[in-house]
Amino acid sequence: APKPCYVITSCSKEDFKALVLQYMPLGSLEVYLHSGARHLNLFQRLDIMIDVACALEYLHHGYSEVILYCDLKPCNVLLDESMTAYVGDSGIAKFIVGDKSSTLTTTLGTMGYIAP
Repeated sequence: APKPCYVITSCSKEDFKALVLQYMPLGSLEVYLHSGARHLNLFQRLDIMIDVACALEYLHHGYSEVILYCDLKPCNVLLDESMTAYVGDSGIAKFIVGDKSSTLTTTLGTMGYIAP
């Protein structure tokens, strides 16, 4: 089972919402993929892919309501001290409640980047 990224506290105001998550000392996956200073071997890459897939599977099927994570990209994959990957920044995640479904007609994600 995927390890959850623990929420330490939250803040919710009319114009600002935030979650404070546990500290991830190794930063994001983006640093490892786009930096000449750090490299990942094949086994580390596979472990990260499995961690991310397990996290997405949990969001889609392991929770009482379906959560669609809409912004998967390297900077939203965080690494702890043992290189375990966590999916963070769920700001544009969508909940699917019951049997209700809707058609999405807008592009979600960070401007200038849409993951393949």
